[in-house]
Amino acid sequence: MSQPVNSSGSPFATTPAAPPAGSGRAGRAALTTACAGLLVGLDTGLIAEALGFIGRDFHASARMQEWIVSVLMLGALLGSLGAGVFSRRFGRRMALGTATLLIAVGALLCATAPVIGQILVGRFLIGGAIGICTFTAPLYISELTTGRMRGTMVTTFSMLQSAGILLGYLAGGIFSGGGHWRLMVGLPLVPAAILFAGCAFLPSSPSWLAARGRFEEARVVLRNLRGDAAAADRELAHIRTELDTDRGVGGFALLRARGYFRRSVALGVGLQVMQQLTGINVVMYYAPKILEGAHFGTSAAAWATVLVGAVNALVGVAAIFMVSRWGRRPLLMTSCVIMALALGAAAAIEGLHLEGMGATLSLMASLLVFVAGFGMGAGPLVWTLCSEIQPIEGRDFGVGCSTLANWGMDWAVSNTFLSIVAAVGAGWTFAGFSVLNVVFVLFTLLLVPETRDVPLDEIEAHLESGRPLRQIGR
Repeated sequence: MSQPVNSSGSPFATTPAAPPAGSGRAGRAALTTACAGLLVGLDTGLIAEALGFIGRDFHASARMQEWIVSVLMLGALLGSLGAGVFSRRFGRRMALGTATLLIAVGALLCATAPVIGQILVGRFLIGGAIGICTFTAPLYISELTTGRMRGTMVTTFSMLQSAGILLGYLAGGIFSGGGHWRLMVGLPLVPAAILFAGCAFLPSSPSWLAARGRFEEARVVLRNLRGDAAAADRELAHIRTELDTDRGVGGFALLRARGYFRRSVALGVGLQVMQQLTGINVVMYYAPKILEGAHFGTSAAAWATVLVGAVNALVGVAAIFMVSRWGRRPLLMTSCVIMALALGAAAAIEGLHLEGMGATLSLMASLLVFVAGFGMGAGPLVWTLCSEIQPIEGRDFGVGCSTLANWGMDWAVSNTFLSIVAAVGAGWTFAGFSVLNVVFVLFTLLLVPETRDVPLDEIEAHLESGRPLRQIGR
């Protein structure tokens, strides 16, 4: 149901029919789920700072360092591939709890590794867990919340990824003085244990309960979450109608049978490919190496990387408010334009081999502007949109496909960046990503819908009616 802003203008506003108590329960559950984003981001920041020390201690080549980074994406790819089946069978809460346990085990393996092979195994397990988290958390949040809170809370998941990256960079900056990379890679044990305990207090997804035929349990959960019995009963009635329409048809069968589902899956996959080809993970994983190449010292590069993480986190906070005021399409297009210009500037600096303090600071500034552009739009909005555009019966499969595309493309980019730079130079590499961001502006203009404040059932009805993808929202 659509939820207008209250008189205070708060993005957490609810419809007058939903008492604050119900909204508060949904908000707390969604916020706990969104904390999975902290774990996802923490690893990115930590490995970026720890990579050089691991390479030094184990005498790892540049190619092996690419694998240390990218083996996580292979795990995430497989984790996201299996997350849909696991989440569908055992529920969102169980999937999230399992992911936090895997992160703890993987972090322990990395921190105690006597050989580089154990680090690869540990990071593969962490990757599998991250794949599950990035599939489950936005989907779970979208099923727990409604209207404006839905966009805000999914964006919070993305913002907490940014906060996790910053914490990882900070920890790396602190521990880098003594080269304590084992403390860096073992740090996720603490938040993973806390979130694992928090999962015990989360409610089951009402949509998942209904899909399992447990309608009375779904009714109880919805009434607790919404704080309004009538609104909860109407929502459950809609869920039952949608389930009855396509009962027994799911996954690949639904993909073959429903043209509208093929279109929504294709859009979700396209959005995730778009996000990864912006170049964001090139900067986030390899920022210290990029800055060292720009004549920053090792210690200076570590702390300059913290500044990259700080900008990412601050813009992530701002995005929580912008997503509910600007709308999806304008924010996403603005984001891509900023990233294209910033990477174009970085390409010019690197390609022309400019030197001196002015060139170094200009490169740093262009990277900061790029990160800010990503954090305000492409970062949070892609996950939000992918959780909104899939019909209920195929939601697990559709979100699973888009998450799989995200990690597959993430692996492809992170596993080849250093090699591409060695072959064609940093200037041409940044120029290529800049051009891709221009392409993504056109992609958004032609295909991406505006879903701000549009209930999921309306989006689904518009999709099924055959409307063009860009018109399935408002």
